[in-house]
Amino acid sequence: MQRRSQTAVLAAASLLLAAGCSSGGAQPQGGASSAPAKSPGAGASAGATPSSTAPPAKGSVKVTGTLATGLKSPWGVAVLPGGDLLVASRDTGKIVRVAAHGGKITELGSVPGVDPGGEGGLLGIAVSSMFGADHQVYAYFTTASDNRIARMNYDEKRPPGNQLGAPDTLFKGIPKGQIHNGGRIAFGPDKMLYAGTGETGDTGLAQDKQSLGGKILRMTPDGEPAHGNPEADSVVYDYGHRNVQGLAWDEDKRLWASEFGQDTWDELNVIEPGRNYGWPKAEGKAKSGAVGSGFMDPVEVWKTADASPSGIAYAKGSVWMASLRGERLWRIPLNGTKPVAAPQAFLKDTYGRLRTVVAADDGALWLVTSNTDGRGTAHKGDDRILRLQVS
Repeated sequence: MQRRSQTAVLAAASLLLAAGCSSGGAQPQGGASSAPAKSPGAGASAGATPSSTAPPAKGSVKVTGTLATGLKSPWGVAVLPGGDLLVASRDTGKIVRVAAHGGKITELGSVPGVDPGGEGGLLGIAVSSMFGADHQVYAYFTTASDNRIARMNYDEKRPPGNQLGAPDTLFKGIPKGQIHNGGRIAFGPDKMLYAGTGETGDTGLAQDKQSLGGKILRMTPDGEPAHGNPEADSVVYDYGHRNVQGLAWDEDKRLWASEFGQDTWDELNVIEPGRNYGWPKAEGKAKSGAVGSGFMDPVEVWKTADASPSGIAYAKGSVWMASLRGERLWRIPLNGTKPVAAPQAFLKDTYGRLRTVVAADDGALWLVTSNTDGRGTAHKGDDRILRLQVS
C-alpha cells in the first residue's frame, strides 16, 4: 500500500456521467469475516453499551439565521478555534473564511493543482488538531491525475487572497473519476486524519484492498499509516464502500459514515476497523445474508430519491445528515448504535440540495446548501450557510 513517497497503481476510473450510479459487481476478496482490528484511540467499538440517556424520538429544527450567501459550489467546511468557518469551493479551488458573527467573507487563496470536473475539484478541508500551534489547513482535492491530500500554512496576517502557503502533499494516488471521488476529511478524537474515498464508478476497487478507492483511510497528520490500523503498512481503515462523503464521531468516539447507494439504498454506517461494508456485492441491509457473508449492515437506509447523503454531523444525541437529491436534513436519534426511532426529515424542498452540516461549539448546526454545483437549481442568494437550532 502506498506510503508518502509512493504512488499507487490503480485501475482506470469509469467516466460514467449518471446522476449517482454505476453498476457491475466483483467478488469479495477475503478478510470479510475476519475479526476486526482495534485501533487505539480510534473510538469505541460498535458493540459498546447504549448511552445512559437517549435523545427523544422526535426532535426539532429551527432556522435562526443565514450566515452567508453567494457562495460558489461550497463543499468542505472546517470550524476554526473561536467558531469561524473555512469553506472550500469545489469548482474554483478557493478557500474562504466566514466569520461566525456577522458572516464577513475573507478569501484565503486558491489551492494549486485543483482540476475540477464532474464531481471532482476542491472537496474536503480540515484544520489541524494542533491548529493553535501549527496553523495548518488540510485539503482533499482532485488533480489531473488523482485525488490527494495536502496541507498548507494559514497566515491570516497576510493580505486576503494570499494567506495560504505552498501546499505540502502528504498523500497521493487516490483514484479519481468524473463521479464518486469521496472527499470528506476530518481529524478524529485520536488526532489522526480520516478520509472517505469513492470507487470512481469502477466498482471493483471497493473490494480491492490494494486500491485506495471505496475506502475510509486513517493516517497520521504527516500522511503515514496510523498505528493500530488493520494492516501496519497501510492507511486503509475499512473497505467495501461506494462513495463516502460524510464522517462524524459521536460522544462515545464511535465513527459514523454516510454513503451514496446506487439505485436502491443510501446508508448510514457505524465504522469498525478492518470490516467490509459490502459494495458492490451488497447494498442496504441484510448484507449478512448476501453471498460472501461477513459484510457489515448499515444502521439506517433510505431510498436514494429521499437522501443521496453528503455531510453528517453529531449533535444532541443524533446524527444529522445533509441530503442532496433528497433536499432535506435527516435526524437519526441514537442510543449507542441503535436508533431510538425512525429517521425524521426537516427542511424538505425548502433550501434545495444540502451538501454539508457541521456542529458548532454551542450545540447549534451550520448547514450548507449545494445549488450551484451544476446539478441544483440556483436561486438568488445561493449558495448559503444557515444556522440551525436543533433538539
